[in-house]
Amino acid sequence: MKLMVMKNYDEISKACAGMISELVKKNSEAILGLATGSTPIGTYKELIRMHKEEGLDFSKIKSFNLDEYVGLGGDHPNSYRYFMDHELFNHINIIKDNTNVPNGKANNLEEFCKEYDEKIDRAGGVDIQILGIGSNGHIAFNEPSSELSVGTFVVSLTESTIEDNKRFFESIDDVPKKAITMGIGTIMKAKKIILLANGKSKANAIKRIVEDRKLTTEIPASLLLLHPDVTFIVDEEAYGK
Repeated sequence: MKLMVMKNYDEISKACAGMISELVKKNSEAILGLATGSTPIGTYKELIRMHKEEGLDFSKIKSFNLDEYVGLGGDHPNSYRYFMDHELFNHINIIKDNTNVPNGKANNLEEFCKEYDEKIDRAGGVDIQILGIGSNGHIAFNEPSSELSVGTFVVSLTESTIEDNKRFFESIDDVPKKAITMGIGTIMKAKKIILLANGKSKANAIKRIVEDRKLTTEIPASLLLLHPDVTFIVDEEAYGK
């Protein structure tokens, strides 16, 4: 595991975008694994700047996102497809048909999950996977548990996750109760993984992973220690400084 401690969120975002840019320049047909949430927004803004000001070309790039709410279509403003379109895809020259976000309205969710993993494999696998981390150490929607799923699966969201997400909806009753998410095994298949963390709320999880260096399903992100090419990019607050 490689650890990069940056001064602030802006530096984290630029460092991550720089690594993605380097890959895209070397491999114009690279497969990107993308995440939603507030953490990667700065990275996406920097990639948009690189595209518009430096000509970074995404025309042959393909992407796969980590997760999506069950029951929300891509036109719903709280869906992750909507997020990706508005935060990145609409502002670069990526072909929309080459972007993949789980279908939260699939008729057969279990079958869709299996096919999503197979589609990633057929594409050649993810070259670089971007991850955020929850304050409890979760990655994607893989929450602390006595057991974790290997492949993409349908997860029932925890009460704490539903509570955290209610700020994005009119009421807590509107918050989806399930989501499709890549499992730990699917994430670990990526050739390279970059985990981003900023702010004091992430400090405990980062400390337990970086200092303790022990594997536990109670901190799902700790399993990333098994990956041969993983980089944690954190700011000073997340590092505990």
